[in-house]
Amino acid sequence: MCKKWLVAVVFCLILPFANAQNDTEYEEIEWIVLMPDDDLAALMNPPSYIDDVMEGSPADSLDLLHGGIEEDPRTAPYLKALGSTTVIEEYNGRNIRIPGFIVPLSSDDDQNITEFFIVPYFGACLHLPPPPPNQMLHVKTDKGVQLKSLEDAFWFEGTVKVETTNSMLGTAAYGLELANWMPYE
Repeated sequence: MCKKWLVAVVFCLILPFANAQNDTEYEEIEWIVLMPDDDLAALMNPPSYIDDVMEGSPADSLDLLHGGIEEDPRTAPYLKALGSTTVIEEYNGRNIRIPGFIVPLSSDDDQNITEFFIVPYFGACLHLPPPPPNQMLHVKTDKGVQLKSLEDAFWFEGTVKVETTNSMLGTAAYGLELANWMPYE
């Protein structure tokens, strides 16, 4: 009789906490809300000579922008926006839901991805220009994410942290404390 009562008390004490985690609401956002308006305007108005560069050609590199054509007044703001770590502070600590792709940084012994960037489009860190840091989220998780293909899109839910993370594959101006992920459907 006492054991049943004890189990009932423990169950009543634990259940509200278990449900509280599942009741977290996540605000579905689009990537551009994480970017200041001036960065977005610069990226939406790239230097004119970029349109003439064929993807994958030798000219398809950041060197073109850094040492390239200076006559176009849009080059400097465009370059600044491409490297911008300027964030929208009001997202710090916010619970969000965002679609994206995984750029793996490390995995565990079972090949589960345990550290990665979330980026807005497939191939983001492989093709130029890469996304700006304020368009990348850094994730470290013990859960590990199974990834069959880099082309797989996911929904990610978690809490945003304003923090800069550098890697050989890029820089993220935001972190995400990952709570959930599921295939993008």
